[in-house]
Amino acid sequence: MWSPNQMLVLALVAASSFTSVHVLEFCQSTDRDCHSDDNHDNMASNSQPSLHTVKSRWNVSVSNLIKDLEQLKVSSKKLIEAFPIDEVNGNFARSVKNCIFSKSIPTPLRGPLRLAAASKDVIEGILDLDVALTHTNDFLHFASGDKLLSGSVPLAHRYGGHQFGYWAGQLGDGRAHSLGQYTNRKGEVWELQLKGSGKTPYSRSGDGRAVIRSSVREFLCSEAMHFLGIPTSRAASLIVSDEPVIRDTFYNGNVKTEKGAVVLRLAKSWFRIGSLEILSRSGEIDLLRKLLNFVIDEHFSSINSDDPDTYLVFYSTVVNETANLIAQWMSVGFAHGVCNTDNFSLLSITIDYGPFGFMEAYDPGFVPNTSDDEGRYSVGAQANVGLFNLEKLLNALSPVLSKHQQNQAQSILKGYTNINQMRIHQHFKAKLGLLGEEEDDGYLIAFLLKMMEDTQSDFTMTFRQLSEVSAQQLHNRKFPQMWALEDLSSHKLFSDWLSMFLLRLSRQLNDSDLQRQHRMKNVNPRYVLRNWMAESAISKMELLHHILSHPYVTQETAEELGYAARPPLWAKRLKVSCSS
Repeated sequence: MWSPNQMLVLALVAASSFTSVHVLEFCQSTDRDCHSDDNHDNMASNSQPSLHTVKSRWNVSVSNLIKDLEQLKVSSKKLIEAFPIDEVNGNFARSVKNCIFSKSIPTPLRGPLRLAAASKDVIEGILDLDVALTHTNDFLHFASGDKLLSGSVPLAHRYGGHQFGYWAGQLGDGRAHSLGQYTNRKGEVWELQLKGSGKTPYSRSGDGRAVIRSSVREFLCSEAMHFLGIPTSRAASLIVSDEPVIRDTFYNGNVKTEKGAVVLRLAKSWFRIGSLEILSRSGEIDLLRKLLNFVIDEHFSSINSDDPDTYLVFYSTVVNETANLIAQWMSVGFAHGVCNTDNFSLLSITIDYGPFGFMEAYDPGFVPNTSDDEGRYSVGAQANVGLFNLEKLLNALSPVLSKHQQNQAQSILKGYTNINQMRIHQHFKAKLGLLGEEEDDGYLIAFLLKMMEDTQSDFTMTFRQLSEVSAQQLHNRKFPQMWALEDLSSHKLFSDWLSMFLLRLSRQLNDSDLQRQHRMKNVNPRYVLRNWMAESAISKMELLHHILSHPYVTQETAEELGYAARPPLWAKRLKVSCSS
């Protein structure tokens, strides 16, 4: 049985039960049983040492899964046939015109490659792969950019964006390569992309690489957000290497050498507001229409492409869904950290995880980005930033809208704030287990949040513990070992709020305590990806990678210590497991 200090616990769910997903666990025991690997004997003899999962608690039928990576087919045909491609070849940085994509071949990571993590849910549930394939050299080379899948023509996407409120000009995929689209057995189309896979024409002064630190965070948060029920890109795998990458982590001139890594990530589409902005600002209006038509036809099936107001309906949909996405962020205390227009998806999913963070103590001014000196992208400012970004989207669409449609679009934009506030209100009502609508519900929510801010109560656990305590316990103010509620109860006005809350619950006819608690647990996660969890995972990953990279840790040394193709005991094994 694992104790709390024996593993890095990361539950990625919004419900009371765990959902299957790979997480990083750190085994402290020197007992050999702790390190046993039921799958090790089944690994191919030429496989690289892996930090990968050894056993799944899923009962998944693998009869229909792909067991040979050569059978995984992707296609870049639809994107290449739909748009003009950059006429210049090569990965050197340049100004690109009159195209959506540039062909760009990934640059393989140097040095021994290791699989640091993989999401079973993505590998099997989206890519239709037998998870055993992740143990193979073929997978390592494919997921790190060294080998291309059949049908793949790697592309780097051209886009622009407003960064921290200012137009930044051409940006684009500076360290990402789209490998092609994959249609899985459910009929879903996913676009596969490598992040950290080398230079592209949009790398500017960058090296096209990602490091272990940022890659671990992206891998974990992509999957965390999915299992919290929030629209997001997904992460399939994380490959690490010995390739040195120079980074100025705090932008203070103190550079350090880190190790390179590549994340294999997926999304239904990687088009973003900046995809349209660059075309509009460059006067490439025909191409702007072409991209709009493509996005609408492929991803907005409810919109009639023959409707003369097609673009207006598209804009209205993006406004509505962006308002909803940000409300969902707020409901779990998530701050994206870099809400530039080049990081806002046209499909209203969460993409491009950079310096994100989840609030611990409730604080509307929480800023996860150390370079955001003015707090532009604080958690409480995200709704306003969304409005700013949607204004820029309207500016980009203006060349293809009539004057009347532009006026209508302005009216649609004016409704954004009300939509966002309504969605936030709905989410927080659900977090408190409230049914129906009463006039003072908004006040009850605002009252609670103000007390949480004053007492620095933990955002996640305050709501979670409210879902775990009975009305009678609240009435008696007896909630033993519920530290977040104890912090909240120190507020001088807690009794007043509690009386209001209990009275509101008492008016919910035919609603039992158990029913309320069940509803609340479904929307109030016990765990989110707290910064200390991510940092702990990063530290352990970097430490173990350093140990495994040491020239004196050989296959023979590992075997002598009882770990054929495994880290020695004193390294302590980082492993990936599946919680259910």
